Amino acid sequence: MPSVSFHTLGCKLNFTETSTIGRTFQTRGYDIVPFGSCSDVVVINTCTVTEEANRKCRQTVRRAIRKNPNAYVIVTGCYAQLKPLELSAIDGVDLVLGSNDKFELFTLASTFEKSESTQVHVSCIDGTLEFKSSHSGDSRTRTFLKVQDGCDYSCSFCTIPKARGRSRSTTVSDILEQVHLLSASGTREVVLSGVNIGLFGQDKGESLLELVVALENFTEIPRFRISSIEPNLVTDELIEFIASAVRFVPHFHMPLQSGDDAILGLMRRRYRRDRYADRVARIKRLMPEACIGTDVIVGFPGETDEHFRNTVAFLEDLPVSYLHAFTYSERPGTLAAEELSTAGGIVPKEIRSHRNRVLRGLSEKKRAGFYREQIGTTRTVVWESTRDDTISGFTDNYVRVERSSHTAVPGQVESVVLESLTDRGTVEVRDALQLPVIAII
Repeated sequence: MPSVSFHTLGCKLNFTETSTIGRTFQTRGYDIVPFGSCSDVVVINTCTVTEEANRKCRQTVRRAIRKNPNAYVIVTGCYAQLKPLELSAIDGVDLVLGSNDKFELFTLASTFEKSESTQVHVSCIDGTLEFKSSHSGDSRTRTFLKVQDGCDYSCSFCTIPKARGRSRSTTVSDILEQVHLLSASGTREVVLSGVNIGLFGQDKGESLLELVVALENFTEIPRFRISSIEPNLVTDELIEFIASAVRFVPHFHMPLQSGDDAILGLMRRRYRRDRYADRVARIKRLMPEACIGTDVIVGFPGETDEHFRNTVAFLEDLPVSYLHAFTYSERPGTLAAEELSTAGGIVPKEIRSHRNRVLRGLSEKKRAGFYREQIGTTRTVVWESTRDDTISGFTDNYVRVERSSHTAVPGQVESVVLESLTDRGTVEVRDALQLPVIAII
């Protein structure tokens, strides 16, 4: 039986697409083996969100070729879309496919026979309106379902619209069909994923709210989660519906990027800090237990010490539960790299690194504080993985919990009481029906 191995870099959307390609290989008789082991074909799905991501992609490709020199090596994804010649120049790469071309893999290379020259198939994505459905692997716990692709925004630091094209979606009815199949396979949680998911349905005359309402009312999956959504697209109606929903969990991830209005303007973000704070307050007013995560970029061109202090102070005052800190990376062809950086606003890399460390420390503090607030509460958990005698999973409001695995299995949905923080950054829980242990002195 021929074999294939996969490696995915970057976002959850990439993982959904790799999984879908993997299932196509399986239907054609291929055995999927671990990446790094001997295989006939190697597929690497790349990311280009930062220069560091590009470097990791090149490193991964070269490592795969060294370990498996006789394999037919395919490189695809966002980096392949934007910089195909950089990848085709790596000795041992056989095929480079653009973002949309990856789904035509078997049409473009049916034999997988190595040759002296590298094939490159990267079609123009600017005007594409075709949506390619995908979802992550055959998990009985959490499945990431792609419902939207591309982005119509023009943030000054971002190359993703160039790598994935304009915003486009599938339909509500198509997603319902996919979810029914996932439910039949045993999936317990679906994470709705996209590049800019708040734009869902605008090309089809539908909306994200319509999708959420349909999934709440016409499916059997116990839990739905929205992966990440722009704060300006988090409407009052969406917040209110999720607050009253049974299947949609109280967890929002809304990228902030900066807590200073001047920097938000330079970034071409479509909101300011007052709007962001208002969305957080609205969520917390209706769902005090909600987990709210965010993304922040440090070291953006023109970000002074005062701008950064404003961001830190803003985050300290906000009831967010965690944050992902990203160090700004110059992306060729973006406004930030071509104009803002050349205008004398470059932040030295050592200062960028320091600011990143500050925000990572703040994130740990925020997460620990949110976890402490949940002690003594009763939440539902979908158990996901076991290690030694411990099983772990996430509550509906995104607290990572663990307990003895003797009475629980992955995929099981259970009501638990959160009891105490552990030194592993998790919360120890007990069955909600189990009486607490009381020490007798």
